[in-house]
Amino acid sequence: MIINLPGTTTNDINKKIISLREEGGAITMGRVLTLVIALDTDEALEESIEAANFASREHPCRVIAVLPVDRDAAEPRLDAEIRVGADAGAGEVVVLRLSGEIADHASSVVLPFLLPDTPVVAWWPVGAPAVPAKDPLGQLAIRRITDATNTADPLAAIKSRLKGYTAGDTDLAWSRITYWRALLASALDQPPFEPIDSALVSGLKTEPALDILAGWLASRIDGKVQRVVGDLKVELHRPSETVTLSRPQTGVTATLTRTSRPEALIPLARRDTRECLAEDLRRLDADEIYFQALAGIDKVEYV
Repeated sequence: MIINLPGTTTNDINKKIISLREEGGAITMGRVLTLVIALDTDEALEESIEAANFASREHPCRVIAVLPVDRDAAEPRLDAEIRVGADAGAGEVVVLRLSGEIADHASSVVLPFLLPDTPVVAWWPVGAPAVPAKDPLGQLAIRRITDATNTADPLAAIKSRLKGYTAGDTDLAWSRITYWRALLASALDQPPFEPIDSALVSGLKTEPALDILAGWLASRIDGKVQRVVGDLKVELHRPSETVTLSRPQTGVTATLTRTSRPEALIPLARRDTRECLAEDLRRLDADEIYFQALAGIDKVEYV
């Protein structure tokens, strides 16, 4: 169910939310957090809400999507949309469209809809402020999620995350490589237990997940780490063997090869936004390994 409230107020929106919950018999529905989606345009709205609804089935939450519509409007105006039931995952979705001078005060408009005594997570699906923790919406949150993948210059975007980093920040590019990191670490847990001399990360130039993967490796080994454009693969070189994890760019099955050992086929599809978002909502504390991986990007040699 989708309810439109044009030219409304925060008070009227809250009243309507309460009314819908009472009518639906969901008065005691528990939510573990409030997810605020910060957007600049309608372009990514539906995709972002779909990802949030998917994540809400694991983390029941109130989703608030806020976006400016017409900053130059002569009069301030708030248009709202409330989604419940099948259109809202395991919670409710509130879409706030801001016009006029209130478009520059999104945090003040969002504030009345934050659930009491629950953590707030802010997510920028497209673009992000230079320092998310200092953004007015970011100041409301204990966890701030960005996505360098959806920017004009993904490499510059993921590199900039280090300068603007505050404990509680993360990027979906980092969660996209969770399984890659796990498989590589697992392969190195087997003999021979030798240090890695060098590593190579290859793939699309526009995939920041690979840049932060290279940064993670650079933060963990003493040898050289190279980032190249080419087939999707990671190579780890040590004195007696080379470990290679590769996958076709659009494939779903990876191949793990090691010197003098048979190949192993492993399911490893590219993770979509909704899976990454659900993972990032599982932890609300600071991710020190992510921070170290960001710092490691500066040590990577780009070829």
